[in-house]
Amino acid sequence: MKALVYDGPRDVRIKDVPDPGIENPNDAVIRVTSTNICGSDLHMYEGRTPMEYGRVLGHENLGEVVELGEGVEHVRRGDRVCLPFNVCCGHCGNCERGNTAFCLNVDSDTPGGAYGFAGMGSYSGGQAEYLRVPWADANCLVLPEDAVEKENDYVMLADIFPTGYHATELADVQPGESVAVYGAGPVGLMAAYSAYLRGASEVMIVDRHPDRLKLAEAIGATAIDDSKSSPVDAILERTNGIGADKGCECVGFHAHDPRGREHPESTMNRLVSSVKVTGTLGVVGAFLPQDPGAEGELAQHGKLPFDMGEFWFKGQRMGTGQANVKAYNRFLRELIHRDRAKPSFLVSHELSLLQAPSAYENFDQRLDGWTKVILKP
Repeated sequence: MKALVYDGPRDVRIKDVPDPGIENPNDAVIRVTSTNICGSDLHMYEGRTPMEYGRVLGHENLGEVVELGEGVEHVRRGDRVCLPFNVCCGHCGNCERGNTAFCLNVDSDTPGGAYGFAGMGSYSGGQAEYLRVPWADANCLVLPEDAVEKENDYVMLADIFPTGYHATELADVQPGESVAVYGAGPVGLMAAYSAYLRGASEVMIVDRHPDRLKLAEAIGATAIDDSKSSPVDAILERTNGIGADKGCECVGFHAHDPRGREHPESTMNRLVSSVKVTGTLGVVGAFLPQDPGAEGELAQHGKLPFDMGEFWFKGQRMGTGQANVKAYNRFLRELIHRDRAKPSFLVSHELSLLQAPSAYENFDQRLDGWTKVILKP
């Protein structure tokens, strides 16, 4: 089959690789029909992670079941399924508590696994024609009869829609509250969208890319361009000097200033200053224990000069970590099915798998209009 393979920093290529097959009785194989490029893929694409050469990328996957192991009970051939990016067994202690992003039975040195992701097991990615799915009964979300019609919406259930929602869950967003979101990439936009689904009265979203800020405004959010003014001042002004009730960090360790210089702590510290006393922060932007490509020694070891003093003095709370996709994907699926949510509003490009290398290059450069890319193998 054809697949997108990591050959080194900023070097991904379409190659012929062996077709996946059933390795364990609980496996399934799907024919991939949609697979997204994620901002987290860029960490690996840029050489900022210990990604193995020759590995197939892609953790936001949807497709049709074409083969099943004899131990699979609830998934059928022909089912259209969306796969959480985090691989889980479904029955370890963490999975039973709903913490499927931290599964203890995946083949990884640390809790949690993912398709085509550095440091999260050996699972092949889905930017390919076919994909093996371990623990298929646990990992396959079977889609309803409108699966083909709404495929571009349902594929967002693999990662960014649940991750955006996870940010609002960690921040404990309640009806009528104001929310500050740092980052208007796909996850930040999904956090803003989810905040409104939860009843937020106002969402203020900080970024500097015009195309992203335009999308933020299209869903009713207040767009704040941090290249033109202080986002903290803008948020305080809109909240009568009090600060937003809740805040979401959706950028991570790639945070940088308008000149392109990285300051991985910047969005965290600004968020603390933007949220009110006793407010809650939801942090889903990726921060890694090791970043050899970082400019400073602290950042290279995953450490930040965090403004702990202000955070403590304001009595704020913080929730962090990868989204437990299975905790959210079923009810978010129903919002899509019942036409209450349409996350595909942020899709900018639908491309063939063969166009993936150029798509990565354009997405990595943050070119205007490249907000979310779906590959169609």
